[in-house]
Amino acid sequence: MEGNRIGRRAILRTAGALAAAGAVTGCGTLMGNSESRGSGSGKKKIVVSNSGGAYNDALTKAIYEPFTKETGITVTTVNYQSAQVIAQVKQGRPQVDLMDNGLLIFQKMARLECLEPVDYDRLKSVKGAGIAESQLAEHAVGKNVWCSLMAYRTDSLKRAPKSWADFWNTDTFAGPRSLQSAEVDIPELEFALLADGVPLDKLYPLDVDRAFKSMARIRGGVKKFWNTGALPAVLLGRKEVVATSLYGGRADELIKQGMPVAYQWNGARRMTNGWGIPKGADNTDAAYKLIDFSLRPEVQAAFAKLYPGGPVVPGAIKLLSDDVLATLPTSPQNLKIGFDADVAWWDKNRDAVTKRWQEWADA
Repeated sequence: MEGNRIGRRAILRTAGALAAAGAVTGCGTLMGNSESRGSGSGKKKIVVSNSGGAYNDALTKAIYEPFTKETGITVTTVNYQSAQVIAQVKQGRPQVDLMDNGLLIFQKMARLECLEPVDYDRLKSVKGAGIAESQLAEHAVGKNVWCSLMAYRTDSLKRAPKSWADFWNTDTFAGPRSLQSAEVDIPELEFALLADGVPLDKLYPLDVDRAFKSMARIRGGVKKFWNTGALPAVLLGRKEVVATSLYGGRADELIKQGMPVAYQWNGARRMTNGWGIPKGADNTDAAYKLIDFSLRPEVQAAFAKLYPGGPVVPGAIKLLSDDVLATLPTSPQNLKIGFDADVAWWDKNRDAVTKRWQEWADA
């Protein structure tokens, strides 16, 4: 699964607030008509690709609708995979004006020369906003942050695990575990290294051999390597495992259902979703306007209230309540105890590491 990793059943904080807007439609094919295509900066329509579901609903309410109201530019959404857009660009016929996806995906697309370089002079909201340099790439702009972290059942463990070293300690914290398969996303080698004593600021470049040795130590305690974003929460909810890695936001639904579940921000792996403009896109002017709009502090905060994606703009944090901040990977208290995945390292090494992980898992 690309882009947003929390998925279609992500916990939404405002019940009933996310009815799909008439101006925005999520689908697998282009929904705009011929008027939305063509060159020229005065177009009143823009086609945006995102991962759909609850994520699209939150974007609609917090970003697309108010953007259309302010600018008169209608947003139409599709949910193309990056491979589809890459193929379109290579054919010289990109069908989207703007992509919402992970910076790791954009790192690959930039390497394949499928993205326009970002002209930051056209983004007023970026200037002086304090956005981290790692989220202001040459070919992509960060927008919101999600994470993978540890969740556990409070009724199954005598005390709460505080770190990945505790997660790996199957004697003191006894019970079956679940970890992520390489089929769904990048392998969780960082967690294995943290469990083996590597400090947060010394993770990269990853020591792959050491990580696999650490993985071997816990393999016997892993009941299931999960291969869909929903599965770890299901396993935890059914009490089939006592602890698991999972995408941030997944455990909140279990907690709201009254299940004895908690999660640990220490050692959370952060990934950033952002904006990228496909090379040769028709309506770049509208694309820049939408990017700029989405990075206003009040817009960032509005999205975070609806969906557990942390703002990249520090000014948005000041507009959020403590209860919302407690669920976000970029809140001050959570930011300092997690880490950002190194997308450049993973883009270079992903294929080799994934192949090794699959061979290890099948052995």
